[in-house]
Amino acid sequence: MKRFAVTLLLCSLLMPAGAGAAEVFTYTPLKHATFVLQSGPATIYVDPVGVAEDFTGFPPPDLILITHIHKDHLDPQLVASLKKARTQVIGPASVIEQLGYGTTMNNGDVTTAVGMTIRAIAAYNTTAERLAFHPKGRDNGYLLSKAGVRLYISGDTEDIAEMRNLRDIDIAFLCMNLPYTMTIEQAASAVNEFKPGLVIPYHYRGKEGMSDLDAFEKLVPGMKVSRLKWY
Repeated sequence: MKRFAVTLLLCSLLMPAGAGAAEVFTYTPLKHATFVLQSGPATIYVDPVGVAEDFTGFPPPDLILITHIHKDHLDPQLVASLKKARTQVIGPASVIEQLGYGTTMNNGDVTTAVGMTIRAIAAYNTTAERLAFHPKGRDNGYLLSKAGVRLYISGDTEDIAEMRNLRDIDIAFLCMNLPYTMTIEQAASAVNEFKPGLVIPYHYRGKEGMSDLDAFEKLVPGMKVSRLKWY
């Protein structure tokens, strides 16, 4: 698989006073909602699905981070084949129940792993016809913090208050697809409110094809948007 590795150097201007030296994050999209995040010596597989060969060339995971139970985010057999003895696995209760191992994080929980602070952010639907896809309280997004840099992974969600209330986010991986998550208008409205330093659209293939990223960008004027190769 051809890989598109993107390195973001967050200079001290983006970091809070006293945060110290710049922090480098490298993230490589694999497909849809699956990507590899690396920071310093730590390698994190986010919602790994597909086949083990997709991860060839990456170090074994120090952490596997899973947002919810849907098959485009959770593949128990693949997780079992990828994890090593030292690998930490984190997910909401429904994920950990399916796997039979790992650390449960519920909405609002905070922990530390691989040199980062990890906060579980709620992820759920609010539109009547979408409520069954992602009920409130079951699924997670995640906020990763290290050396003053804050990276948000939305998981599958709409533009909920827990997202809109985020502040000082440097990088935001944001879903936008129908009928499962939110429209580009909802995503843009949230982005214009919580104002991340960089927005990375992901999980943007829906039943009717790809979400219109050109239209999304027009709705967030002045915002930095990075298009990675997910499909």
